[in-house]
Amino acid sequence: TFLIALLIWFIIISILSCIVTWNDKQAAKNNRRRVPEARLFTLALLGGAPAMLLTMKRIRHKTKHRRFMWGLPAIITLHAICIALALYFFKT
Repeated sequence: TFLIALLIWFIIISILSCIVTWNDKQAAKNNRRRVPEARLFTLALLGGAPAMLLTMKRIRHKTKHRRFMWGLPAIITLHAICIALALYFFKT
């Protein structure tokens, strides 16, 4: 069903977001090419924001960047509102 597919999507995008965030942290530590911020925000917008925020806090990566520490919670809030509205208006 749709809900199962959505759950699988969120699991996959969350894992991918964690991996990409961790890789960016390693690149920063080793002076290698970094993951563009636009790519990180794209993953967040696609559903990886909660996992990315938790990963960033856990590994202390980009925690001093206001863009991420305000932007990711804003995306999470936006997603929560969209889900609530969808559940309210599209009840079956």
